[in-house]
Amino acid sequence: MMIVGTRPQFIKSSILARILEEDREIKLQLIHTGQHYQFEMSQIFFQDLNFPKPDLNLNVGSGSHAQQTALMMMKLEEVMLDMNPDIVLVPGDTNSTLAGALTAIKLHIPVGHIEAGLRSYDLNMPEEINRRLTDHCSTLLFAPTNTAVKNLLQEGIKMDSIFHVGDTMVDVLQSYMPLARKYSNILYELNLERDSYALLTLHRPENVDNKRRFKTILKALRGLKELQIIFPIHPRTKKMARKFGLYEDLRKTPNIHLIDPVGYLDFIVLMENSKIILTDSGGVQKEAFLLGVPCVTLRYNTEWIETVELGCNFLVGANEKIITETIKVLIKNDRLKEKIKFSPNPFGDGTASQRILTIIKRQYADGKLKITSPNMLKMLNPDHLHQDRNATN
Repeated sequence: MMIVGTRPQFIKSSILARILEEDREIKLQLIHTGQHYQFEMSQIFFQDLNFPKPDLNLNVGSGSHAQQTALMMMKLEEVMLDMNPDIVLVPGDTNSTLAGALTAIKLHIPVGHIEAGLRSYDLNMPEEINRRLTDHCSTLLFAPTNTAVKNLLQEGIKMDSIFHVGDTMVDVLQSYMPLARKYSNILYELNLERDSYALLTLHRPENVDNKRRFKTILKALRGLKELQIIFPIHPRTKKMARKFGLYEDLRKTPNIHLIDPVGYLDFIVLMENSKIILTDSGGVQKEAFLLGVPCVTLRYNTEWIETVELGCNFLVGANEKIITETIKVLIKNDRLKEKIKFSPNPFGDGTASQRILTIIKRQYADGKLKITSPNMLKMLNPDHLHQDRNATN
């Protein structure tokens, strides 16, 4: 069973979901939680990426973190008891990820965490809480980088549970970039030329749910008067901008061009052809590197520290440094793009999804997809400890 619910999960899991569906030895049970439910944040990616049709959509929708996670768990428990999967796969660090992992482990179903071991070390980020708890619920931890492996070992997770497979996002980019270059008309539709604009994404709660911080970021972006900024605005960001009374000023800012969220193929073409990327997204930082574009990150930390260490990604926070650091990057833009081009790639060779499939099948054949660890059993609900899961079903 694979559990997905948000735009990043649809993207990073698309290749893996397809090869699981096509494998004759595997029966894929695909569950969409409905965490992202707008067309531009959900259904469009099933179209763009030929994502397999979900067996079920739980239609959870929005709510507080507690409400959303709890409702997912209630619905997922019924689904797992009914469908009885051998393993539950949870990609990423969303509320859907945590809900799937907690529900599965309490039913004694092994969990495979895709993108395990990432750490920003900032517990103000809900994603950091989700990924840490999910890792410690998981039987198989699929780490994208060497840094992720080291993080897991430092937290006491045994090496025989950790698998350094690379990043599934590399698989997706390598598969879809040729199609995007061939079929996307987004540059023509927006009247854009290569290297003539910046691409902006902004959606993190710590940035857009805090009026003072949100306002400071927008003020800095306006200060980059000579830089034309293309901004596919996230529905949540638009909602908060309207709530704080910032939307009309944002819409009228001459150098910021608001557009609706775009599909994956259009988005990676916008990224590849931009002069610079401004973002608070973890995934976009990584995609920027893979596409050879310098990145300015509107955060004070990142789980993708490799991009910073390689000198290709610049953490600027949410203050006036956005202006000064962006200008510095623009001044040396050509040299930075050349540097990225020849930098070592820490994210893998595009075969992570196939490695994950191979490992799952091998673990199953060896009888290792079972919850047997005494430490893990202590985490479980005592009411379930002595029940036979098949009898319960």
